[in-house]
Amino acid sequence: MLLEISTTHAPATDLGFLLEKHPARVHDFEISGGKATVYYREASESRCTVALLLDIDPVALVRGSGRGGGDAPLDQYVNDRPYVASSFLCVALGVAFRSALGGRSRQRPELAASAIPLEARLPTLPSRGGEGLLRMLFEPLGYQLEIERIPLDTQVAEWGESPYYSVVLRATRPLRELLQHLYVLIPVLDDEKHYWVGDAEVEKLLRHAGEWLGAHPARELIARRYLKYRRSLAREALERLVVEEEATEPAVEEAAQPPERERRLEEKLSLNQQRIERVTLLVQRLGATSVVDLGCGEARVLASLLQLKQLTRVVGMDVSMRALEIAADRLKLDRLPPRQRERIELIHGSLIYRDARLAGFDVATVIEVVEHLDTARLAAFERVLFEFARPGAIVLSTPNREYNVKFATLPAGQFRHADHRFEWTRAEFETWARLQAGRFGYQVSFEGIGEEDPALGAPTQVAVFERAQAVPA
Repeated sequence: MLLEISTTHAPATDLGFLLEKHPARVHDFEISGGKATVYYREASESRCTVALLLDIDPVALVRGSGRGGGDAPLDQYVNDRPYVASSFLCVALGVAFRSALGGRSRQRPELAASAIPLEARLPTLPSRGGEGLLRMLFEPLGYQLEIERIPLDTQVAEWGESPYYSVVLRATRPLRELLQHLYVLIPVLDDEKHYWVGDAEVEKLLRHAGEWLGAHPARELIARRYLKYRRSLAREALERLVVEEEATEPAVEEAAQPPERERRLEEKLSLNQQRIERVTLLVQRLGATSVVDLGCGEARVLASLLQLKQLTRVVGMDVSMRALEIAADRLKLDRLPPRQRERIELIHGSLIYRDARLAGFDVATVIEVVEHLDTARLAAFERVLFEFARPGAIVLSTPNREYNVKFATLPAGQFRHADHRFEWTRAEFETWARLQAGRFGYQVSFEGIGEEDPALGAPTQVAVFERAQAVPA
């Protein structure tokens, strides 16, 4: 049983610091039913590959507390457990890469939180659901997959296809996220665990998947399989995911009422209304007939966009189901005439996961949303928006941090909203926006919204990205 993880981050040997395993050494660990070995297949400045090799003894499984692949006596001794990626591999990940799985690195803490190019190779991965299940689980998380089905027997075709695949996963993300995705999804694909599943497994699932499972389109299947179809445990996990999402997702707070501090700061400026009016005008000027509002919250922007007769398709997406329910009430979707109702759609989704539903729009609006994302997740957001969704134009707004000194009631050094993970100066915002425009083939221009100070600029800054015609979509 083997897992290889590679990176081309410069210098690539930083992978050793992230895993806290020196590339020049071989590291052995005892696990239930066998032994795990960590070694480096290559370690250069340009590419580094670490391997986690498991040596599983099927006889030891029976003599210990675990079982091999079934209840029959023969199955206990003759099974695929020593050869395929399974829950044994996940246990080994937790033992050998404990710090990296938790996102910790004593010598490279900043890198541990940063997105780096990663490749995971699993030569024999069972998928009790075929290639479709593999794609269903990993593609919404932003992975590119190479999948090759392994024949059951190359000499005896009538035996049929095997449930085993050789899989390569590629993504640019923090190493912690890759390890957590593997830790949770390998047993889901295998649809088996070698140990008893109890209440502690719910805590494991929430610890390793709490940040991403709530927005995953297959979250119910993942919870059921990970918890071995114990309905009460799966229900508890999913209910707790919803609670945690509603407690932390800013769109829910905004849907109930505008964030209090932000509302008090900006109400004298009527800044929210100015943003809505400017965004609507920009969409109109861009000549769009279809628009998607990402992070739509309670649909204040959508309500204004629907007044544009030129728009034949208007879609709002948010990570919070509660926010979407309030948006539906605000837009009175259940009372719209049929022709009007056909124009508008609300969808549930996340800004950091690839989603085919976001493709094909003339304009995407991202209004006061990006500052709520962790900086470590910006790389995923950038690819989802600019590379995969790839609309004809993007209107993106965010606070101008320089302007904060003009808010007398805002303590120095604090952000306008408690959930803001950062706020950019004009120079920082323009640097980021120009970088994305260059990477993904857009032209970008900048505007301000609100009363402009000669030295500090406007309170809200806007980037308008328009796809360069010379660059193919």
